[in-house]
Amino acid sequence: MERKLAAILAADVVGYSRLIAEDEARTLDALRALRRESFEPLVAEHRGEVVKRMGDGWLVSFASVVDAAQCAIQVQERLAGYDRIKLRIGVHLGDIVHEDEDIYGDGVNIAARLQEIAEPGGVLISGTSYESLVGRLDSHFEDAGEQTLKNVTRPIPTWRWCSAEPEAHIEKAIPAHSLSQEKPSVAVLAFENLSSDPENDFFGDGISEEIITTLSKVSSLFVIARNSSFAYKGKSIDLRQVGRELSVRYVLEGSVRAAGNRIRITAQLIDTETGRHVWADRYDRRVEDIFAVQDEITREIVTALRVKLSDGEQTQILLRDTDSVEAWGYAMPGLELVNLSTAESIPAGRALLERAVEIDPDYAPAYSMIAQSYLFERHFGFTDDPENCVTQIGVYADLALKLQPNLGHAHSMKGGFLLESGDLRGALQAGLQALRLAPNDPIVRITLARFFIDNGHPAEAEQHMRTAMQLNPFFPPLYFGVLANSLELQGKDDEAIDVLRKAVSQAPTYFSGHLRLASLLGLAGKTEEAGRLAERAKTLNPRFNWNSLEAYYRAADKTAFERFVKGLRAAGITFEN
Repeated sequence: MERKLAAILAADVVGYSRLIAEDEARTLDALRALRRESFEPLVAEHRGEVVKRMGDGWLVSFASVVDAAQCAIQVQERLAGYDRIKLRIGVHLGDIVHEDEDIYGDGVNIAARLQEIAEPGGVLISGTSYESLVGRLDSHFEDAGEQTLKNVTRPIPTWRWCSAEPEAHIEKAIPAHSLSQEKPSVAVLAFENLSSDPENDFFGDGISEEIITTLSKVSSLFVIARNSSFAYKGKSIDLRQVGRELSVRYVLEGSVRAAGNRIRITAQLIDTETGRHVWADRYDRRVEDIFAVQDEITREIVTALRVKLSDGEQTQILLRDTDSVEAWGYAMPGLELVNLSTAESIPAGRALLERAVEIDPDYAPAYSMIAQSYLFERHFGFTDDPENCVTQIGVYADLALKLQPNLGHAHSMKGGFLLESGDLRGALQAGLQALRLAPNDPIVRITLARFFIDNGHPAEAEQHMRTAMQLNPFFPPLYFGVLANSLELQGKDDEAIDVLRKAVSQAPTYFSGHLRLASLLGLAGKTEEAGRLAERAKTLNPRFNWNSLEAYYRAADKTAFERFVKGLRAAGITFEN
């Protein structure tokens, strides 16, 4: 017996017995033509080996899962015009055993079972296969959830190939006045710390953060981002006013009291239009049970709002990030410091996150946030070693995805690594996958917008930026910068100028906003105002020079970049090499 790791493709004709009964001769002729003209030539082209031919199907072994997936997709694309023969195809990367010119083992069993539940004309692959394809295949897959397969002891994560272009699957931005009306809309406020020790604030903040993160994975909800809902922390507020300011129907508020190893948590979900309590509860538990309480509250909210979850969303809600209260206690303030996005706060937050993964090496979101810390340092220019930052983004994104393949934020960070490495298409694919897994995460939206810009799709970038702004109404100035970039690349200079004027007015230290606005005003012939903004930009970042220009101000094409530089020169900016 020869045992090895292989990618197995299992294919089967849909409704073969019915087709034979209807017209045996015609069906057999069509099947022979399919095998001769399409299926087996494509297998050979992708270096596959047909191990077994059944009357209505094939079992094929590949050394590479990329080859197996490409072959499966090209077979289905070639068969799209056939009016009689349709195939179901399953692909799995797993252990197989060669014996007596046949193959057996886990890899074969799972591929065959995936084929059985694939859609006619479709390709269904396992999560193991998908992990090996991210960034390496120019095709679009969507999460099909975990599947319980016959004679397979464990649930198998699955991904479904989508034949349309990725842009066709993107959720388009909806005008602000209607977005929260189309879906149940929720803001989770920071839970109030009722303990005498102010250091216990992290309990309340952490609970709220975890609930926001989990609810954000639910595509049928509209969930406000943390830094917008936390803007009300410590204030005496009218929940109806909160609803109006954040454009949400429901607000979750609560409190935490910690004493010794016991905690008391209260939570209530309020309808901001009527003021009535939709749901409320109180939990008296041990500190180590805090995660179970978070899970219960999240499930109660979903139930109260009558939200229907997909199989994949149910799995994500039940997935626990860590069981260590100590690790969680380091990660929550670390996350907050990274999101402050200053030269001092980012490394300080990363140190806390690194401590969290030392305590719990399986804490996937903490690895993903470490990746984000390096991405922010790279983007904002807070580093003297940008190449190392890019390397670290990839390392920590991969660590997170190895632990949690369905972690949307980590896919977004992986996209950031691919973008900085020059794989623009791979970055976009990773960003689209992140969106499917975390549609309410504004970081996922803004990162995806940058991927669309660099792939030459500024209109799509604009849509996602406007949605990100709705998800995070108290957004940082960076949002203005990416939105303005998308507008400029569409030839909407006047709109871009208006956006950037708001940015520099609200954030006088926003270097990128000053520089982009100076360029646009220079192009518009408003050289006096452009010159003032250019001088302000130089003051904000004296280290900025020509060598760093392309690194920090990328564009969809060279023409757009040259236009940007032309505007800067018109504004009076000269660069030292």
